[in-house]
Amino acid sequence: MGLGPRIDIRVSQSLVMTQQLQQAIKLLALSNLEIEAVIAEELAKNPLLEARPGEGGAGEGVILREDREIGEEAADPTGSDELIGRLGGADDSPVDVDWREAALETDSFADVGGVSGGEEAFDFDRLEGGEAGLAEHLMSQLHGVGGTVGRLAEAIVHELEETGYLETPLRVIAGELEASLKEAEDALAIVQSLDPPGIAARNLEECIALQAKSADRYDPAMARLIANLDMLAKGRMADLRRICGVDEEDLADMVRELRAYDPKPGCRFVTKEPEAITPDVFVRQTKTGWLVELNNSALPQVLVNRRYHAELKRGPQDKASKAWLGDCLASANWLVKALDQRARTIVKVATEILKQQQGFFEHGVSALRPLTLAKVAEAIEMHESTVSRVTSNKFLACDRGMFELKYFFGSGVASEGGEGAAAEAVKAAIGKLIAEEREILSDDTLVELLKEQGFDLARRTVAKYREAMGIGSSIQRRRQRKMVGG
Repeated sequence: MGLGPRIDIRVSQSLVMTQQLQQAIKLLALSNLEIEAVIAEELAKNPLLEARPGEGGAGEGVILREDREIGEEAADPTGSDELIGRLGGADDSPVDVDWREAALETDSFADVGGVSGGEEAFDFDRLEGGEAGLAEHLMSQLHGVGGTVGRLAEAIVHELEETGYLETPLRVIAGELEASLKEAEDALAIVQSLDPPGIAARNLEECIALQAKSADRYDPAMARLIANLDMLAKGRMADLRRICGVDEEDLADMVRELRAYDPKPGCRFVTKEPEAITPDVFVRQTKTGWLVELNNSALPQVLVNRRYHAELKRGPQDKASKAWLGDCLASANWLVKALDQRARTIVKVATEILKQQQGFFEHGVSALRPLTLAKVAEAIEMHESTVSRVTSNKFLACDRGMFELKYFFGSGVASEGGEGAAAEAVKAAIGKLIAEEREILSDDTLVELLKEQGFDLARRTVAKYREAMGIGSSIQRRRQRKMVGG
């Protein structure tokens, strides 16, 4: 064996993902808002692309027949490798054909799940002034308060948290305005006298006390009760009766009074616009079966302007210009086909979810079945990671509301039916039993009642689901009922 350098030739196979394939895979996981950003970026740098507003009339419809077979109208989406293999940018490639126009004609979804397929008219009511914030509401009540105390009161108002509490020490506010602590305390008393009651409190006890004083209910017994809120939270009613010097009926009235107070009086002035969620697909039942339709209005319609490309191609060009024009055409071809691939894949995954979870759409959450990404991937002959990307940040609208696609996936528990029951179905059953309980049900009793419904669960599993739903134990629920006099 020689010790010197030499040249060897080896043949090996390896999977290499092209940049376009990586981008196509990335598109699957993006939400509609993120896709819009990608499209806007491509439109800005590629003159061969043009966008039209989405139209809600036609859609990529797939009928799920009563025999649970997918209709012939549903074209299988091509694989990513095949998609990339066809991206040559040839002139005879029909990249400017709108696939929505060739899709199955369906009815409008104006009444499905409260979601309209068309564009919304501008709401002129939004031009009206919104509800005043907490600071504006309080400042409007400080007219006539001047001098150093007035400036301190305004500073205190602007230091309040959204909840209405004052967390900045008074000495700090007084120091910034070169005022005395006594003047700051006078200013705080003025702010605490404003509406809503309980504002500018420094802790929960002071907040509740201010509201009790405003309601003229701050007697010595109520003062002792407010000073021992921790005992109230623990349900130590006998100790509270002794401390407050009242009987059981009076204590129950005092507790009911406390429960009517607002522990965060400033939150009612917080005006946050709810985040709008646009569904990616609609699901509804028709006379012939179930229908899955893509929401065409969610995204702009992207087309390749082939006429403009032909004009540029006929003009005088040097080598660099020809290369640039070819790159623009190839990029435009890729984007149109990748978006088409993404849309068809979403519809195919949503259709399989509909097949697997048809009981949910007909009967509700109690009919949810255990479902895994692998099961859907095997049914539609795609990779599990592809299904995972498709179900991320995608939403489905149906008569029962709006749901993320991942909502329909989850582990299951044993049941008499053999297939098992989804965790959400079990939670719904537990919640219903507790909501309808007359006598407080222990976890052991819940296990027995659930077994009568076909759910074979261990006690610790019931406790885990109950805690996940934010429902207290039987002891906590008994204390709570006792506090309200139930």
